[in-house]
Amino acid sequence: MFFKRYLTGMCLLLLCHPAFSQKSLNYLFEQGMEGYACFRIPALVTTAKGHILAFAEARKGSCSDTGDIDLVMRRSTDKGETWSKIQLIWDDGENVCGNPAPVLEQRNGTVFLLMTWNLGSDHERDIIAGTSTDTRRIFVTQSSDEGISWTTPKEITSTTKKSTWTWYATGPCHGIQLSKRSNYPGRLVIPCDHIEAESKHYYSHAIYSDDLGKTWQLGESTPQHQVNECTVAEKRSGELLLNMRNYDRTQKNRKIAHSTDGGKTWSNLVDDSTLIEPICQASIIGNLKGGKRHRFYFSNPASQDKRERMTLRVSMDNGKSWQGSLLIHEGPSAYSDLVLLKGKKIGILYEAGLSSAYEGIAFERFSIKDVE
Repeated sequence: MFFKRYLTGMCLLLLCHPAFSQKSLNYLFEQGMEGYACFRIPALVTTAKGHILAFAEARKGSCSDTGDIDLVMRRSTDKGETWSKIQLIWDDGENVCGNPAPVLEQRNGTVFLLMTWNLGSDHERDIIAGTSTDTRRIFVTQSSDEGISWTTPKEITSTTKKSTWTWYATGPCHGIQLSKRSNYPGRLVIPCDHIEAESKHYYSHAIYSDDLGKTWQLGESTPQHQVNECTVAEKRSGELLLNMRNYDRTQKNRKIAHSTDGGKTWSNLVDDSTLIEPICQASIIGNLKGGKRHRFYFSNPASQDKRERMTLRVSMDNGKSWQGSLLIHEGPSAYSDLVLLKGKKIGILYEAGLSSAYEGIAFERFSIKDVE
């Protein structure tokens, strides 16, 4: 009897341990899949038919940002119930192919995927210092068949990056197409960031296309620095909101700016005190179809010190305040991206694990009423 009580007590203790109290994670990409050591950098987009495309970096040797990194995708045709096998989008040998930033051109159904490239032997610190063999370059590929096939990546560095910039990143998260209420209807906007060669300052910016993705142009940098990975959404007025990763640790929260010219220029940076962060990427998405019920949804690890507590929030006043929140994963978590689904649901693709945020990339769906 004592032994039975002892075992029961031990089981209860184990179940109370944080590693056992976490819910199971619905991984789309998990360490070891297809021979890859690690998957990072999630991005999401829905196609014209409502299919979901989930992108990630597939890292061969380790979770390092350097080395042999491919860009991969999984596809769902049933609103996230089931998923295709992993599909290889871009493999350039031992080099880095990453930072997926997809966007749907709604007028013709084409999905564009903006990406960045660098030599696998060039480390980020060397690219920033200007001592690398090559530099970061910007590419685009596209799919006209719901993500089944993709064109050969085309380089667009000359029109989207200044020669005085070193490090560069597209996204990583979805881009947007501006609505009819905008002064630039139909424009495709991709949030990006860069580092200046001389000052080594970090800035956010956007690139955009006004010709169905045929060419891409460079917008201006944010007026202040110490920000980089960013995410963009359109307000009811047509104005854009840029939400940025913040390196100013006197304020452990997100920085925001606005644009009245479709992402070409940005207002001065201000703090969003509600959106706390541990210096990490995040995602924001707007629901313009709601009319007066227009909403913004935002996801990130809601902690000031650790990458943990992946949280989904909602704003009912164009991002001025955040009224509702939903804790998705209490444990280690990092990058994420959001997508709006039919049936008043929202999907999230996010990095998470039990002991590390980089054990895999999980997908979950929620009813919008769950967060509101």
